[in-house]
Amino acid sequence: MDRPVPISDPPGPRDTAPPLRERLTIPALAWAGILMAVMQTVVVPLLPDLPRLTGSSAGAVSWMVTATLLAGAVLTPVLGRAGDMYGKRRVLTGALGLMTLGSVMCALSSDITVLITARALQGAAAAVVPLSISILRDELPPERRGSAVALMSSTVGIGAALGLPLAALVVQYADWHVMFWLTSALGALGVAGVWWAVRESPVRRPGRFDVLGALGLAVGLVCLLLAVSQGGQWGWGSASVLGLFAGAVVVLALWCVQQLRAAEPLVDLRLMAHPRVGLPHVAALLTGFAFYANSLVTAQLIQAPKATGYGLELSIVATGLCLLPGGVTMLVFSPVSARISAARGPRVTLALGATVIACGYAVRIADSRDLWMIILGATVVATGTTLAYSALPTLILRAVPADQTASANGVNVLMRTIGQATSSAAVAAVLVHHTAPVDGVPVSTLHGYLLAFGMAGAIALVACGAALVIPRDQGPETPFAARVRARRTRDAAHEGT
Repeated sequence: MDRPVPISDPPGPRDTAPPLRERLTIPALAWAGILMAVMQTVVVPLLPDLPRLTGSSAGAVSWMVTATLLAGAVLTPVLGRAGDMYGKRRVLTGALGLMTLGSVMCALSSDITVLITARALQGAAAAVVPLSISILRDELPPERRGSAVALMSSTVGIGAALGLPLAALVVQYADWHVMFWLTSALGALGVAGVWWAVRESPVRRPGRFDVLGALGLAVGLVCLLLAVSQGGQWGWGSASVLGLFAGAVVVLALWCVQQLRAAEPLVDLRLMAHPRVGLPHVAALLTGFAFYANSLVTAQLIQAPKATGYGLELSIVATGLCLLPGGVTMLVFSPVSARISAARGPRVTLALGATVIACGYAVRIADSRDLWMIILGATVVATGTTLAYSALPTLILRAVPADQTASANGVNVLMRTIGQATSSAAVAAVLVHHTAPVDGVPVSTLHGYLLAFGMAGAIALVACGAALVIPRDQGPETPFAARVRARRTRDAAHEGT
């Protein structure tokens, strides 16, 4: 059963805090979340030219994306747990610092080994959103918490929508190192803003850090995500990919046994097994899959040659601008999602968001030739993603004790990451198997894109079903979390006597 440790109620805002700092807490955390998403996307416009610029192969350059994915997946739950133990602001500023350091390294070097290492450091920023959400729970009163959490969840899409056109403009009109100097300056501003405006939360879960659990999770996730992300290039039936999948199964199975036996586990698997916690994690994986296909497919489709009969042959800058309305929509709809969750409950918001995502893909299937319809469909998907992503952390916050919010939300973000990696592999597999020659070069057909849309829409409907079977809750804290709280308090008091 649950390990008996004392737990504190989340405090409200402290009266001694300077009013200006209190007002800037949410903007500072939102800025950090947007920066994290920008850092993940700014390298995309560079990928076609980096082999020439760095004197390396295209396969080596692809690791600039893979390294960030792997590091982020591994570090998100680890840093979430560390935040619960040692202080969320402290760990958050450390993650932002690593992100900024990685950007400085990219700005100073053209060596591919240094660039890959730097991008791995930037993967630490994936923990920014779960840590920030946990801080918001600790610091804000209930009436302000919902809208703030919704905004924080939406920063992922907002930053991604802003990062692509920004990077494309810089790359087109300046040396590519300038882009990383710019992001370094923005990152330093983010570190300073969080350090000054965000107070350290007193809600802690003291104990010994589970080093063995962290290593086991790291090895298992690296095997799994490396196989998923590289399967298309290495061959899904190759010995390397099959060996990685087998290794992931064995290592993660042993890790689960170790976590169940550990006195102070990295991830509380017993807590995750409860439907109020486990089902939102499943929904996060499915929603991440459905959301990511939108960005992947839209960018490729509108950049396809006009000779295909459907492509618009747009530049990378124009492509980024076409995705920008989706980012603006996410910003606008984040408070709407909070109001829906307050009135109907976050499970309804999650189900509604997944349904809207499916409707967006229906629009894409109906017409993917006219630019305005492409933008409309992509924006509808972004709207549904806002609703779903805003509801997921609220479900977690209501279901887990206060001293586990950062680690639990870290696992939720991890599930989104796995969903996105799986989506990337699945979309690539569909498009590769549906090609036609254009000027002697194989190019994906419109039928392949439509199949990808249909696949993502179907996954979104499955996510809707997962949302609808999440047990109802009765308020900001579920009876399950309340029982965990009461049991821990009672056992701690018994130990004290």
